[in-house]
Amino acid sequence: MKKTKIAISLDSGLLSEVDSRVDNKIIRSRSQAIEVFLRKGMFESEVRTAVILLKGEHQKYALKEIDGKPLILKQVSFFAKHGIESVLVVTQKSDSSLRFMNEITKAKLPVRVVEDDAKGTAQALLAIKEHLKSPFVVQSGDTYTEFDLSKMIRKLLSSTQVAVMGLMSREHSEQYGTAVLDGDLIVSFEEKKPDQESFVVNAGIYAFKPEVFDYISSTAKSLEKDVFTKLAPERQLLGFFTHGVYVHAPELEK
Repeated sequence: MKKTKIAISLDSGLLSEVDSRVDNKIIRSRSQAIEVFLRKGMFESEVRTAVILLKGEHQKYALKEIDGKPLILKQVSFFAKHGIESVLVVTQKSDSSLRFMNEITKAKLPVRVVEDDAKGTAQALLAIKEHLKSPFVVQSGDTYTEFDLSKMIRKLLSSTQVAVMGLMSREHSEQYGTAVLDGDLIVSFEEKKPDQESFVVNAGIYAFKPEVFDYISSTAKSLEKDVFTKLAPERQLLGFFTHGVYVHAPELEK
C-alpha cells in the first residue's frame, strides 16, 4: 500500500512512549509505531458491547424489581445511557428462564442470551470470546450500579492497561476481599480482615480490552481468583471508584 509522508509535532513525553514500543521485532520503527497505535486507537475508540454474567440460579435475582423495574431491564437501560448498543447475557437454564426471557423482550437494546454450562465467570467469558473483538464492559448479573460508566470506559481506552475494575468503599464489613492500590493501579488483593474498619472492594463491573483473554487460561474458572490475580502483579489492572448507586440483588431478600 502506498504511504504518504507527513510532518507532525508530538509532546516529548508521548514521543518517548512511542519510541519505547519499538521492539525491532513486531514494531521496527517510530513511524510504524505511530501508525500501529493510531490505527488501534481509531478502531478501539468506542465501547459498544456489554456482557452480563448471570448464573442460571440467579435469574430470580435478575427479575427482582428495583424502583419498579426488573434488575435486568435496569441494567440494560444503564448501559444504553452510556453508548452501549448491544448486550450479551451468559447464563444457564433454570426454573426462572421463561420469565427471564419474556422480560428481555422489553429491553431498550438488543439482548442476546447465550446458554452455556460454564463453571465460573472466567469460563463464561471465554464462551463468548469470538463476539468480543473490541473493548467491552462486563457486569455481574446480580448487581446494579448507577455511576459515570462513560468515564470508566475512557479511563480504559486512554491507558495502556487491559482492564479496569469498578471499586467501592465499604465500612465494617467482613464480606469482601480488599483491593490494594498503588495510585490508580490495583497491585494485589488481600483477604477480608474482621478488624478492618474500611476498605476498597470490587463493585462487580469491569471494562476490558480484548487482550484480557491472554490472561484467561482454559482452566481458569473465576475472574476474581484466576484472572485479576494475574493482571494485578503485572500492573495491567486499573481501579475506578464508582461513587454511585450499588445494589446487590440477593440482599433485597433480607
